[in-house]
Amino acid sequence: MQDYILHSLSQYLQFSVYFHLLRKTDKLLKSNAMIYKKLLSVFILLCLLFSVNSCREQEENIHQKINLATNWYIQSSDSIEGKGDFVSSSQQSIENWYRATVPSTVMGVLTANGVFPDIFVGANIKDIDKSQFDKPFWYRNEFALPELNNNQHVSLCFDGISYYANIWLNGELIASKDSIYGTYRHFSFDVTPHVKSDNNVLAVEVFRARPGDPNTGFADWNPRPADESMGIYRDVYLSITGNVRLNNTYVKPEVNTETLEEAWLTIETEVENLTDQEISGDLVGEIESKEFSYSVTLAPYEKKKVKITSVEAAILHIKNPRLWWCNNMGSPELYNLDLKFKTDNTVSDREDITFGIRQIESYLTKEGYRAFKLNGKNVLLKAAGWTDDIFLRDTPESNEIQVQYVKDMNMNMIRFESFWGTSSNIYDLCDKYGIMAVVGWSCQWEWEAYYGKPCDEMYGCILTDKEIDLIAESFATQVLWLRNHPSIISWMPGSDMLPIPKLEEKYLAFLKESDNRIYVGAAKERTSELSGKTGTKMAGPYEYVGPNYWYIDTLYGGAFGYNTETGIGAQLPVLESIKKFIPEDKLWPLNDTWNFHCTTSTAAMNSLKELTTVINNKYGQAKNLEDYLMKADLVNYDGTRAMFEAFRVNIGKTTGIVQWMLNSAWPSLYWQMYDYYKVPTAAYYSVKKANLPLQLIYNYGNNSIYAVNEQLKDISGYKAIVQVFDINSTVKEKKEIPLDIRTNTSVNILQLTPLKENVFLALEILNQQGEVVADNFYSLSSKPDEYMWDKTDWVHTPAKSYADFKSLSTLKTVELDIQTNKSEEQDNIIYTVEIKNPSDKIAFMVNLKLKDNRGEMITPAFWSDNYISILPGQKKILECKVNKGTISNNNIKLDIKGWNSPLLEVNI
Repeated sequence: MQDYILHSLSQYLQFSVYFHLLRKTDKLLKSNAMIYKKLLSVFILLCLLFSVNSCREQEENIHQKINLATNWYIQSSDSIEGKGDFVSSSQQSIENWYRATVPSTVMGVLTANGVFPDIFVGANIKDIDKSQFDKPFWYRNEFALPELNNNQHVSLCFDGISYYANIWLNGELIASKDSIYGTYRHFSFDVTPHVKSDNNVLAVEVFRARPGDPNTGFADWNPRPADESMGIYRDVYLSITGNVRLNNTYVKPEVNTETLEEAWLTIETEVENLTDQEISGDLVGEIESKEFSYSVTLAPYEKKKVKITSVEAAILHIKNPRLWWCNNMGSPELYNLDLKFKTDNTVSDREDITFGIRQIESYLTKEGYRAFKLNGKNVLLKAAGWTDDIFLRDTPESNEIQVQYVKDMNMNMIRFESFWGTSSNIYDLCDKYGIMAVVGWSCQWEWEAYYGKPCDEMYGCILTDKEIDLIAESFATQVLWLRNHPSIISWMPGSDMLPIPKLEEKYLAFLKESDNRIYVGAAKERTSELSGKTGTKMAGPYEYVGPNYWYIDTLYGGAFGYNTETGIGAQLPVLESIKKFIPEDKLWPLNDTWNFHCTTSTAAMNSLKELTTVINNKYGQAKNLEDYLMKADLVNYDGTRAMFEAFRVNIGKTTGIVQWMLNSAWPSLYWQMYDYYKVPTAAYYSVKKANLPLQLIYNYGNNSIYAVNEQLKDISGYKAIVQVFDINSTVKEKKEIPLDIRTNTSVNILQLTPLKENVFLALEILNQQGEVVADNFYSLSSKPDEYMWDKTDWVHTPAKSYADFKSLSTLKTVELDIQTNKSEEQDNIIYTVEIKNPSDKIAFMVNLKLKDNRGEMITPAFWSDNYISILPGQKKILECKVNKGTISNNNIKLDIKGWNSPLLEVNI
């Protein structure tokens, strides 16, 4: 306020000078009336501009959010003698404390401070003494505040603490662990009487979750964090407002899905009077430079929910809205609402809300499977399952890389099996890049082995009244926090099991009042007495099945319905990444150190035995590690591609496919499209290929070629090119087929001759100008994979016999010709690589790696394609886009190596 008064006085003095000059030249000006009028108009305009600017500066100083992200230190209570009143005073020394930031967990901070070196190498993580986390740890922060006036209030806010906490501020206990517990609750405290304008000390004593606490968890995906994720894992901030505070503002859209030419917005917010006096004022909102105002009167200490529709504010009826579309359906358009509460021309509080205008609908198909529509259009969900970092250390930068990867793979959704994220940033990025999200609780709370207490086989572990109340409140908190995100299309509060009816009743009652998204009770096929059929399936597989499985299986995980989690098991990183966590003396032959980096399941998927069996039977026993990884890449490429392609070929019968998983919480060998170090696996590029909106696909079930069009427009005048080669690269069959295909359609365009020998299959789509707009390439065996269907379990359907690709070992060597070029495009460097095959043989599975001068993989690096095959005499041009900030020097090396092409190292 002092700054505001000084600024206003300065402006008053300026006005006085201007007015004095006008009076001094009055006689001269009146001699020319026109000049006088013009100068007087300028003077009045300047006064108005200064006045408006003055009001704006006043508004900006009313509400402040001070994020307490830095200047934190942590230490074990074992190393501290004082209690909370002393720790939260200026007398507490922080010598020998560990520097930290928030959000963080204790393990994350200790690892960053070098307490646990090489924690991910080998099995080192097993050696951590977990008992040290039986004692609480202190988080301590010192901060200053601006001087407050009598009408300002300060709230201390925590968006996430794991798991229990005592909160102290300036020597006083603000709240104790008797009430501060639960990972997914938000806490806000009026600390106006407790803060000072100079130095303040905040100390938070955190306690880890105990067995039977519904905490963040990773199920069997990776080792359990030794500290049980204890810490302040989401934002801590101070919110300074006037006498009225706004909470939980929400913009709810409704779209005319018949025309897509109009939409209606409803704005909901909670307005809270923080005083013992009645207050009247106005809610003033602005969207796209258009304003509305709505009068509100509040009784002393009243909290009032306010709903404003297009009836009260005509600007909330949007004509020709810019709709939010998911990836490959359109642009993910976003809007902004600036909402403030004003009284006596003073802004007491304001909220800045980003939202999207879109309509989500869901229905059950005639077969009983859940399907979705976006803005009235059917959408096939193509997704993978997310996990946070093992120590919850994801940053906005790492999140952005990963969501960009999802978009680059032509997927359109992420399944969040937990309310993941150390902030809302991951959901902001899904909004930005057009990636839909399904969000809900984890199976961590559904199995005794993970949860730590007996559970119910139908309803999991949240059973007592106390647990039900805690999780109902936590669910409501998370929904209120995230409901403005257009990317979130569905809440899924159960994974393997349904919520117990008493809990589900609370969920449904809350959602009826607060959010209109699709509710799906579980990821597994279940029927609830309250919410009906889930319309989902979760029958696996989680371990290897051949490419034809997805086409021929009609009972389990095959290409029908909405498969909420499934995959082919082991998906190995590149050698450069493996060397970061497998010690050199353990690299070959495979051993228990490798197995430790599989999953932690005790039932299956805890070794590379299955993958090795597949490699040995399909491709022949590996000679060395490089040979093993090359063959594993082909298993990964073909197997993961077929899963997505089958769901696209069967579009209409299929409604969604979720690869288990997208990423890994630590260096892993299982379930990942890119590894822990953000380097894509072979699956990444096969999924990118499989999900091209317009694509030709080989159906392993009936030996046919299908054209699939998921673009929003019909295609006509295009051409499909189909070529079949024998193992010696001789053309055995070539077809050119006119291609006309409607949107959202899959069409069988060619039945191939039955395979009597192993072949290569090359597919291309040419547009009306003769340009290649999509291609695909397969190695096919005349002997298909066969299965022991009667031995199917939740893990997979075991193989009876395997397809035989051993003839690939006889491929003739192909020497490739390489030309490179480098250019710049805004913040990116574009590396262009022209690869020519001058021979009469196919160059198979050619992989390109971009490395720095230390031999480290450059990541993220967005290749237009990879693991490619090049026909005799063919030239392919690939592009790799890298952000300039990723490149530390000009000594960039390109490694190019194929199944039958020797390593080429090119400096670019």
